[in-house]
Amino acid sequence: MTEFTVGMAQMLVEGGAIEANLARAEEMIVRAADAGCALVLLPETLDVGWTHPSARELAEPIPGPTSDRLAAAAADAGIHVVAGITERAGERVYNASVLISPAGELLLRHRKINVLEIAQDLYCIGDSLRVAETPLGAIGIPICADNFGTSLALGHSLARMGAQMLLSPAAWAMPAEHDNEAQPYGATWRTSFTELARLYDLTVIGVSNVGWMAAGPWQGRKCIGCSMAVGPGGEVLVQAPYGEKAEALLTVQVAPAKPIARGTGFGGALKSRGYEGP
Repeated sequence: MTEFTVGMAQMLVEGGAIEANLARAEEMIVRAADAGCALVLLPETLDVGWTHPSARELAEPIPGPTSDRLAAAAADAGIHVVAGITERAGERVYNASVLISPAGELLLRHRKINVLEIAQDLYCIGDSLRVAETPLGAIGIPICADNFGTSLALGHSLARMGAQMLLSPAAWAMPAEHDNEAQPYGATWRTSFTELARLYDLTVIGVSNVGWMAAGPWQGRKCIGCSMAVGPGGEVLVQAPYGEKAEALLTVQVAPAKPIARGTGFGGALKSRGYEGP
Protein backbone atom coordinates (compact mmCIF):
# COMPACT_ATOMS: atom_id res chain seq x y z
CA MET A 1 0.00 0.00 0.00
CA THR A 2 1.14 3.56 -0.63
CA GLU A 3 1.51 6.09 2.17
CA PHE A 4 -1.22 8.68 2.69
CA THR A 5 -2.31 11.27 5.23
CA VAL A 6 -5.08 10.84 7.81
CA GLY A 7 -6.67 13.81 9.53
CA MET A 8 -7.42 13.36 13.25
CA ALA A 9 -10.28 15.77 13.95
CA GLN A 10 -10.25 16.29 17.73
CA MET A 11 -13.30 18.55 17.76
CA LEU A 12 -15.56 20.12 20.35
CA VAL A 13 -18.86 18.27 20.83
CA GLU A 14 -21.64 20.02 22.77
CA GLY A 15 -24.37 17.84 24.23
CA GLY A 16 -27.62 18.10 22.27
CA ALA A 17 -26.33 20.83 19.95
CA ILE A 18 -26.70 18.85 16.74
CA GLU A 19 -26.56 21.78 14.32
CA ALA A 20 -23.43 23.32 15.86
CA ASN A 21 -21.73 19.92 16.10
CA LEU A 22 -22.43 18.99 12.48
CA ALA A 23 -21.20 22.40 11.34
CA ARG A 24 -17.91 21.76 13.19
CA ALA A 25 -17.65 18.32 11.61
CA GLU A 26 -18.16 19.82 8.15
CA GLU A 27 -15.46 22.40 8.88
CA MET A 28 -13.05 19.67 9.99
CA ILE A 29 -13.72 17.70 6.80
CA VAL A 30 -12.87 20.76 4.68
CA ARG A 31 -9.75 21.52 6.74
CA ALA A 32 -8.54 17.94 6.44
CA ALA A 33 -9.02 17.95 2.67
CA ASP A 34 -7.19 21.28 2.41
CA ALA A 35 -4.33 19.75 4.41
CA GLY A 36 -3.97 16.98 1.82
CA CYS A 37 -5.62 14.21 3.82
CA ALA A 38 -7.10 11.23 2.01
CA LEU A 39 -9.26 10.40 5.05
CA VAL A 40 -10.46 12.20 8.16
CA LEU A 41 -11.47 10.50 11.41
CA LEU A 42 -14.07 12.26 13.60
CA PRO A 43 -15.16 11.48 17.20
CA GLU A 44 -17.84 9.24 18.69
CA THR A 45 -21.51 10.38 18.67
CA LEU A 46 -20.40 13.75 17.31
CA ASP A 47 -23.97 14.74 16.53
CA VAL A 48 -25.45 14.93 20.05
CA GLY A 49 -22.64 13.79 22.35
CA TRP A 50 -21.95 10.51 24.10
CA THR A 51 -24.80 9.44 26.47
CA HIS A 52 -26.55 12.81 26.13
CA PRO A 53 -30.28 12.19 26.78
CA SER A 54 -31.25 14.13 23.64
CA ALA A 55 -30.18 11.08 21.62
CA ARG A 56 -33.61 9.60 22.27
CA GLU A 57 -35.23 12.42 20.28
CA LEU A 58 -32.43 13.46 17.89
CA ALA A 59 -31.07 10.12 16.67
CA GLU A 60 -31.66 9.55 12.94
CA PRO A 61 -31.65 6.42 10.75
CA ILE A 62 -28.58 5.51 8.71
CA PRO A 63 -28.85 6.50 5.89
CA GLY A 64 -30.71 9.57 7.09
CA PRO A 65 -30.34 13.32 7.58
CA THR A 66 -27.21 13.17 9.76
CA SER A 67 -25.24 10.65 7.71
CA ASP A 68 -26.45 12.31 4.48
CA ARG A 69 -25.03 15.62 5.63
CA LEU A 70 -21.65 14.05 6.37
CA ALA A 71 -21.78 12.24 3.02
CA ALA A 72 -22.39 15.52 1.20
CA ALA A 73 -19.44 17.09 3.00
CA ALA A 74 -17.23 14.11 2.08
CA ALA A 75 -18.26 14.38 -1.57
CA ASP A 76 -17.75 18.15 -1.69
CA ALA A 77 -14.26 17.77 -0.19
CA GLY A 78 -13.38 14.58 -2.11
CA ILE A 79 -12.19 12.75 1.01
CA HIS A 80 -12.97 9.56 2.95
CA VAL A 81 -14.75 10.22 6.25
CA VAL A 82 -15.09 8.05 9.35
CA ALA A 83 -17.47 9.47 11.96
CA GLY A 84 -19.36 8.42 15.05
CA ILE A 85 -23.07 9.31 15.08
CA THR A 86 -26.24 8.27 16.88
CA GLU A 87 -28.51 5.92 14.96
CA ARG A 88 -32.25 5.29 15.27
CA ALA A 89 -33.56 1.92 14.12
CA GLY A 90 -37.25 1.78 14.90
CA GLU A 91 -37.57 2.04 18.68
CA ARG A 92 -33.87 1.33 19.20
CA VAL A 93 -30.95 3.75 19.48
CA TYR A 94 -27.40 2.69 18.63
CA ASN A 95 -23.99 4.25 19.09
CA ALA A 96 -22.82 3.91 15.48
CA SER A 97 -19.92 4.71 13.20
CA VAL A 98 -19.87 5.17 9.43
CA LEU A 99 -17.27 5.06 6.68
CA ILE A 100 -18.08 7.31 3.72
CA SER A 101 -16.27 7.40 0.37
CA PRO A 102 -15.01 10.54 -1.43
CA ALA A 103 -18.06 10.18 -3.69
CA GLY A 104 -20.38 10.37 -0.67
CA GLU A 105 -21.21 6.63 -0.66
CA LEU A 106 -21.89 4.86 2.63
CA LEU A 107 -19.32 2.04 2.58
CA LEU A 108 -19.68 0.67 6.10
CA ARG A 109 -21.74 1.07 9.27
CA HIS A 110 -20.81 -0.34 12.67
CA ARG A 111 -22.88 -0.46 15.85
CA LYS A 112 -20.86 -0.35 19.08
CA ILE A 113 -20.72 -3.73 20.81
CA ASN A 114 -18.80 -3.11 24.05
CA VAL A 115 -21.31 -0.59 25.43
CA LEU A 116 -20.52 0.59 28.97
CA GLU A 117 -23.05 -0.46 31.60
CA ILE A 118 -23.92 3.18 32.37
CA ALA A 119 -24.90 3.66 28.71
CA GLN A 120 -26.98 0.53 28.19
CA ASP A 121 -30.28 2.20 29.06
CA LEU A 122 -29.72 4.48 26.06
CA TYR A 123 -27.81 2.43 23.48
CA CYS A 124 -28.60 -1.07 22.26
CA ILE A 125 -25.77 -3.56 21.67
CA GLY A 126 -24.40 -4.04 18.17
CA ASP A 127 -24.35 -7.57 16.80
CA SER A 128 -21.98 -7.67 13.82
CA LEU A 129 -18.47 -6.89 12.59
CA ARG A 130 -17.47 -6.00 9.06
CA VAL A 131 -14.48 -4.70 7.11
CA ALA A 132 -14.68 -2.48 4.02
CA GLU A 133 -12.26 -2.72 1.12
CA THR A 134 -11.24 0.75 -0.09
CA PRO A 135 -8.51 2.18 -2.34
CA LEU A 136 -6.71 3.07 0.93
CA GLY A 137 -6.81 -0.51 2.22
CA ALA A 138 -9.19 -2.64 4.28
CA ILE A 139 -10.79 -0.66 7.11
CA GLY A 140 -12.68 -1.54 10.29
CA ILE A 141 -14.43 1.14 12.36
CA PRO A 142 -14.79 -0.08 15.98
CA ILE A 143 -15.94 2.51 18.49
CA CYS A 144 -14.07 3.59 21.64
CA ALA A 145 -14.59 0.83 24.28
CA ASP A 146 -14.76 -1.78 21.52
CA ASN A 147 -10.96 -1.45 21.84
CA PHE A 148 -10.72 -2.05 25.61
CA GLY A 149 -8.12 -4.61 26.61
CA THR A 150 -10.99 -6.75 27.89
CA SER A 151 -12.68 -6.72 24.47
CA LEU A 152 -9.69 -7.16 22.14
CA ALA A 153 -11.46 -10.18 20.67
CA LEU A 154 -13.27 -7.62 18.50
CA GLY A 155 -10.00 -6.21 17.16
CA HIS A 156 -8.60 -9.71 16.65
CA SER A 157 -11.72 -10.61 14.66
CA LEU A 158 -11.48 -7.53 12.44
CA ALA A 159 -7.79 -8.23 11.79
CA ARG A 160 -8.58 -11.84 10.85
CA MET A 161 -11.26 -10.50 8.48
CA GLY A 162 -8.48 -8.65 6.65
CA ALA A 163 -8.48 -5.20 8.25
CA GLN A 164 -5.30 -3.22 7.76
CA MET A 165 -6.56 -0.19 9.66
CA LEU A 166 -8.82 0.18 12.69
CA LEU A 167 -10.20 3.72 12.75
CA SER A 168 -12.02 4.36 16.00
CA PRO A 169 -14.31 7.30 16.86
CA ALA A 170 -14.04 7.85 20.62
CA ALA A 171 -15.19 9.98 23.55
CA TRP A 172 -12.47 9.79 26.20
CA ALA A 173 -13.77 11.35 29.42
CA MET A 174 -12.25 12.01 32.83
CA PRO A 175 -13.53 13.48 36.12
CA ALA A 176 -13.43 17.26 36.25
CA GLU A 177 -10.64 17.24 38.84
CA HIS A 178 -8.34 14.92 36.86
CA ASP A 179 -4.73 16.21 36.84
CA ASN A 180 -3.01 15.01 33.69
CA GLU A 181 0.45 15.92 34.94
CA ALA A 182 0.03 13.77 38.03
CA GLN A 183 -1.79 10.96 36.21
CA PRO A 184 -1.05 11.11 32.46
CA TYR A 185 -3.97 9.89 30.36
CA GLY A 186 -3.73 7.28 27.63
CA ALA A 187 -2.13 4.12 29.02
CA THR A 188 -5.31 2.08 28.46
CA TRP A 189 -5.37 2.88 24.75
CA ARG A 190 -1.62 2.62 24.20
CA THR A 191 -1.72 -0.89 25.66
CA SER A 192 -4.59 -2.18 23.52
CA PHE A 193 -3.70 -0.27 20.34
CA THR A 194 -0.06 -1.37 20.41
CA GLU A 195 -1.00 -4.99 21.15
CA LEU A 196 -3.15 -5.21 18.02
CA ALA A 197 -0.66 -3.22 15.95
CA ARG A 198 2.23 -5.43 17.07
CA LEU A 199 0.46 -8.73 16.47
CA TYR A 200 -1.17 -7.93 13.12
CA ASP A 201 0.88 -5.01 11.70
CA LEU A 202 -2.27 -2.89 11.96
CA THR A 203 -2.59 0.87 11.91
CA VAL A 204 -4.85 1.80 14.84
CA ILE A 205 -6.15 5.35 15.32
CA GLY A 206 -8.56 6.64 17.95
CA VAL A 207 -9.93 10.18 17.86
CA SER A 208 -11.78 11.68 20.83
CA ASN A 209 -13.83 14.83 21.14
CA VAL A 210 -13.23 17.57 23.70
CA GLY A 211 -15.61 19.56 25.90
CA TRP A 212 -17.70 19.25 29.05
CA MET A 213 -20.44 16.64 29.41
CA ALA A 214 -23.55 18.67 30.22
CA ALA A 215 -26.02 15.84 30.90
CA GLY A 216 -26.28 12.07 31.20
CA PRO A 217 -24.72 9.59 33.64
CA TRP A 218 -21.31 11.27 33.48
CA GLN A 219 -22.57 14.86 33.70
CA GLY A 220 -19.78 17.13 34.90
CA ARG A 221 -16.96 15.08 33.43
CA LYS A 222 -14.74 16.44 30.67
CA CYS A 223 -13.85 14.89 27.31
CA ILE A 224 -10.14 15.47 26.94
CA GLY A 225 -8.99 14.55 23.45
CA CYS A 226 -5.56 12.92 23.74
CA SER A 227 -6.30 11.20 20.38
CA MET A 228 -3.72 8.60 19.36
CA ALA A 229 -2.34 6.91 16.26
CA VAL A 230 -0.26 3.72 16.39
CA GLY A 231 1.47 2.22 13.36
CA PRO A 232 2.29 -1.35 12.33
CA GLY A 233 4.60 -2.92 14.87
CA GLY A 234 3.21 -0.83 17.73
CA GLU A 235 4.97 2.52 17.26
CA VAL A 236 3.03 5.52 18.59
CA LEU A 237 2.90 7.93 15.65
CA VAL A 238 0.84 10.78 17.10
CA GLN A 239 -0.40 11.73 20.57
CA ALA A 240 -2.78 14.70 20.48
CA PRO A 241 -3.00 17.34 23.22
CA TYR A 242 -5.03 16.79 26.39
CA GLY A 243 -7.81 18.99 27.71
CA GLU A 244 -11.45 19.97 27.44
CA LYS A 245 -10.41 22.93 25.25
CA ALA A 246 -7.80 21.07 23.18
CA GLU A 247 -9.68 21.23 19.87
CA ALA A 248 -7.27 20.48 17.02
CA LEU A 249 -6.86 18.91 13.61
CA LEU A 250 -3.73 16.78 13.53
CA THR A 251 -2.34 14.84 10.59
CA VAL A 252 -0.49 11.56 10.50
CA GLN A 253 1.24 9.73 7.66
CA VAL A 254 0.18 6.09 7.49
CA ALA A 255 1.26 3.18 5.33
CA PRO A 256 -1.10 0.23 5.84
CA ALA A 257 0.72 -3.09 5.85
CA LYS A 258 -0.26 -6.27 4.07
CA PRO A 259 -2.12 -8.70 6.38
CA ILE A 260 0.28 -11.09 8.08
CA ALA A 261 -1.79 -14.16 7.12
CA ARG A 262 -5.16 -15.42 5.94
CA GLY A 263 -7.53 -17.93 7.52
CA THR A 264 -5.80 -20.74 9.38
CA GLY A 265 -2.44 -19.13 8.63
CA PHE A 266 -3.01 -16.72 11.49
CA GLY A 267 -2.39 -19.44 14.08
CA GLY A 268 1.25 -19.94 13.19
CA ALA A 269 1.86 -16.27 12.36
CA LEU A 270 0.57 -15.12 15.74
CA LYS A 271 2.43 -17.84 17.63
CA SER A 272 5.67 -16.63 16.06
CA ARG A 273 4.91 -13.22 17.57
CA GLY A 274 4.39 -14.60 21.05
CA TYR A 275 0.59 -14.84 21.06
CA GLU A 276 -0.75 -17.91 22.83
CA GLY A 277 -4.45 -17.04 22.86
CA PRO A 278 -7.29 -18.60 20.87
